[in-house]
Amino acid sequence: MGSLSAFKERLQYPRARRDESIVEDYHGVTVADPYRWLEDPEAEEVKDFVEKQVNLSDSVLKTCETKEKLHEKITKLIDHPRYDTPFKRGNSYFYFHNTGLQAQSVLYIQDDLDSEAEVLLDPNTLSDDGTVSLNSLAISEDGKYMAYGLCSSGSDWVTIKVMKIEDKTVEPDTLSWVKFSGITWTHDGEGFFYSRYPAPQEGEKIDAGTETNSNLYHELYYHFLGTDQSDDVLCWRDQVNPKHMFGSKVTDDGKYLIMTTEEGCDPVNKVYHCDLSSLPKGLQGFRGSKSLLPFVKLIDTFEAQYIAIANDETLFTFFTNKDAPKYKLVRVDLKEPNTWTDVIPEHEKDVLSTACVVKGNQLVVSYMSDVKHILQIRDLKSGSLLHTLPVDIGSVGGVFARRKDTTFFFRFTSFLTPVVIYKCDLSNEAPQVTVFREIDVPGFDRTAFQVTQVFYPSKDGTKIPMFIVARKEIELDGSHPCLLYAYGGFSASMTPFFSATRIVLSRHLGAVFCFANIRGGGEYGEEWHKAGALANKQNCFDDFIAGAEYLVSAGYTQPRKLCIEGSSNGGILIGACINQRPDLFGCALAHVGVMDMLRFHKFTIGHAWTSEFGCSDKEEEFQWLLKYSPLHNVKRPWEQKTDKFVQYPSTMLLTADHDDRVVPLHTFKLLATMQYELGLSLENSPQTNPIIARIEVKAGHGAGRPTQKIIDEAADRYGFMAKMVNATWLD
Repeated sequence: MGSLSAFKERLQYPRARRDESIVEDYHGVTVADPYRWLEDPEAEEVKDFVEKQVNLSDSVLKTCETKEKLHEKITKLIDHPRYDTPFKRGNSYFYFHNTGLQAQSVLYIQDDLDSEAEVLLDPNTLSDDGTVSLNSLAISEDGKYMAYGLCSSGSDWVTIKVMKIEDKTVEPDTLSWVKFSGITWTHDGEGFFYSRYPAPQEGEKIDAGTETNSNLYHELYYHFLGTDQSDDVLCWRDQVNPKHMFGSKVTDDGKYLIMTTEEGCDPVNKVYHCDLSSLPKGLQGFRGSKSLLPFVKLIDTFEAQYIAIANDETLFTFFTNKDAPKYKLVRVDLKEPNTWTDVIPEHEKDVLSTACVVKGNQLVVSYMSDVKHILQIRDLKSGSLLHTLPVDIGSVGGVFARRKDTTFFFRFTSFLTPVVIYKCDLSNEAPQVTVFREIDVPGFDRTAFQVTQVFYPSKDGTKIPMFIVARKEIELDGSHPCLLYAYGGFSASMTPFFSATRIVLSRHLGAVFCFANIRGGGEYGEEWHKAGALANKQNCFDDFIAGAEYLVSAGYTQPRKLCIEGSSNGGILIGACINQRPDLFGCALAHVGVMDMLRFHKFTIGHAWTSEFGCSDKEEEFQWLLKYSPLHNVKRPWEQKTDKFVQYPSTMLLTADHDDRVVPLHTFKLLATMQYELGLSLENSPQTNPIIARIEVKAGHGAGRPTQKIIDEAADRYGFMAKMVNATWLD
């Protein structure tokens, strides 16, 4: 049973004040919120709460015997040279490289693929502890300048700097309060477009990354090189729709600025265009002016997603899901904006994932077929298939191609294949695909493992794909520790990838690790996504629970040896599933989860997720959310009518102090609630499985985290898992 305790003694949880006076009326339903005070990260009482919880989790982790061994083995396996896909800008090549244990990967430049590479930007020199990371970069068309975004402690806030590439000097240009922004240069090299939020009001004290206030009134700006940010040209804002967010892209010919507008996280956007070549005085004419750029509306509704792929003068090709939940390519002439034609129609079964132009009039397109990638070369004008490239079963990413080039690079990985970077040469009739770089992981023997993809039925009969990775020829006798992971939201697809950490778990703990491609993701297009969103969110939990039941019935594991894990939207998944089926799991790891589904929209960028979850301000949507909100559904399982004793699985909630995407208050409130309901509220609670939190400092939602912090956290959470599921160490 999942509820057998790994701990003999009950933990002594720190008492957290309950304010019983906080009760909110939602459409006639009263909901108590006794830990609302935990929403203020600056309050001394909250800091005290955090300190006591850190001390508690430290005391538990000290008893996890395998933690240090895991730390050593993970460090050893991660310590190998890693490379990203090279990309060409100007006449130079650029790529990221990490020697193994460097906190952040380093950006290199080389004149050609055979010349010696030089360090262009090493983020490790920007902080003592590796917590300043490179968030984004864009190189000017002539290759002379690089604009790059830096973030600190994993926060979503970005500061843009500019470097002169020739002598690597950092220019004085400094752009602040940038968030959810790309960087796109005009082809004259005079400056670039970027997006930002208004600066805080004078006197507002703010540690960027720890605040919780909503991000509103996004704006699109143009920055001229060598000028102060206060002189930047305001290109677009929308005071009527404060939640709208703006992205920008200058077309390959340098003529058009394409602006996209989003209001949530759904794959839908508006598209406006501005002919930069038609501005009488260019962008200079807007300096000091209060006029916004003269954008022309092409798509002015939030009905579908449109991403510009290429253009020949006014003839544009877009990647879209308009009337095509599995996506397609379409074409429109800006002179006839109401006439659209299909270039590559929607596929009957496979999802069109990406498309970009190379060699003038050829397309590199990738499809996803049952969560595995296919790579093709097609004709841009007709969309017809020219070549299918040889790709193993796994994931293709990092496709860097330019229309002016005849070669491009792409990255391949799978559960048992560390990254392989391929070069594809299209200068002859038949494409030549060669291995450009292969990442070697010393000590890893792929022949010792096997990967199986199964399709199991969910509660409503829907077939759900799941990858199972295990050591070869294991006996299906239910004896193995098992780690089940899923995401299931925001149309994000979870395709195979190599993880040194999980290989360590398989080799040294005998763990089977599994990835369930539950509904809510994008693995089968927008219909699959919508089947796990809004009123259908329960499908995600049903799919995941059915996956766990499959692993038990097939003999891979048993409930007390089954650990479940998820992050962000996947953190909700874990929180909901331990509430709904505490008997099915032995351990749960919930990272940076959205746990208060009634109030998430009030903090930072949470308002953008109402397109995925709904919003408690609306009565019908409130009813959906209340049914599964992790914070509001913690119940004592031993008080439910069952024929066996059940308690919650051993649970670790993970968050970070600078997570300004899913703010830490979600974890804090759920932690306090679980510890109270399952422990502190009873004199002799039968809940002996520990409920703890791991609270990281100087870190955020996950991006930009230094290597050492990644290793430390992995050893902690999997050391906890190993003890809780009683895994035996194997040398």
